[in-house]
Amino acid sequence: MPLQNVYAPTSPNQAIGLSKKLIFSLSAGAGLSVAAIYYNQPMIENIGQDFQSDISATGFVPTLTQIGYALGILLLIPLGDRFNRRHVILTKGLLLAIALLLCSFMPTLNGMLVLSLAIGMFATMAQDIVPTAAILSSNSQKGKAVGTVMAGLLLGILLSRVISGVVTQYIGWRVMYQAAAASILIVCLVLWRTLPNIEPHTKMRYPALMRSMFSLWTQHPILRRAAVSQGFLSLSFSAFWSTLAVMLHQEYGFGSATAGFFGLAGAAGALAAPLSGKLTDKQGPTRVTQLGAALVVVSFASMLLLPYFSISTQVVMIIVATIVFDFGVQAALIAHQTLVYNIDSTARGRLNALLFTCVFIGMAIGSALASQALMYLGWSGVIALATVSAIVSLNMRITARSA
Repeated sequence: MPLQNVYAPTSPNQAIGLSKKLIFSLSAGAGLSVAAIYYNQPMIENIGQDFQSDISATGFVPTLTQIGYALGILLLIPLGDRFNRRHVILTKGLLLAIALLLCSFMPTLNGMLVLSLAIGMFATMAQDIVPTAAILSSNSQKGKAVGTVMAGLLLGILLSRVISGVVTQYIGWRVMYQAAAASILIVCLVLWRTLPNIEPHTKMRYPALMRSMFSLWTQHPILRRAAVSQGFLSLSFSAFWSTLAVMLHQEYGFGSATAGFFGLAGAAGALAAPLSGKLTDKQGPTRVTQLGAALVVVSFASMLLLPYFSISTQVVMIIVATIVFDFGVQAALIAHQTLVYNIDSTARGRLNALLFTCVFIGMAIGSALASQALMYLGWSGVIALATVSAIVSLNMRITARSA
């Protein structure tokens, strides 16, 4: 594609078609940017040793990252409807790379906490990239294009813990942050060369955009129930993953690399997400949300029985539970998205922002509560927290009168 055409402005309603190179670039950008919020989970034990801090303090690193992501989704994602989406993506990418690089040199935990919040906010470039694929693709390739980019995003989530765990154990957590910064800079360079300008969807000013989101939240109980229910499942999900590395080290003597490889167990469950999409089409989204939440409850409840089994059996039980609850969380999320997107086809971006704001608020709360539970109650306290939260979500879906 000639360079002058790459930067030609594109109307939100005028698809230009996506080349394989651009699809790959968007997929990589979504995956690497969202991975930035998960790299810190397997390295919590190492960060604590470096700063001589316990889990009650270092646990705020993933917590603030999740809070930052929730704030970024709520406050920054609407900018994609108001300004040139290409500029929004590239600006966020550069700021994310800077925050990651600074984190690698930070001499104090307090400084890391501030930068963790910034990393979370700017990593929301992933949520700008996904709708970009839909905007730029023709109707005949829209589903395939969005699915491919979502696959890249999912792959970033799944492999981030594996890569981080290995790099942290054998090279160091600071090097992991530096590598992450380099990957984002490369993505920005590629997108700068390949991504066209995209005209704004609306001329609505930022305060009006935010007010419209408040109106959507207050007017649609289906949205509120879906968002809060998924938020409780996300609390369970985050409680487990944010403390797993510390628990594996304390209980079994495993290093960060082993904790990272547990991400592959999660991958087995999450990669089954297309199956949940088919179930949603056949059984309806409400029933799938109930099934997903039930799987999460059963998975965590089974881990409360770990002390009654041998060490080898315990490890197998954790792996199986990880596969099942990851599938349950993904199934519920896809079904909840279906419910939310059906509310108003003209406001899907803002509806998505509201849903994922609750998701990452739940993840932030899960990280914070789990670090305290592990500190004072041990691993069983974390699992009990995750189980109760999943039960709340299941109850919300079972008692829902409609959708």
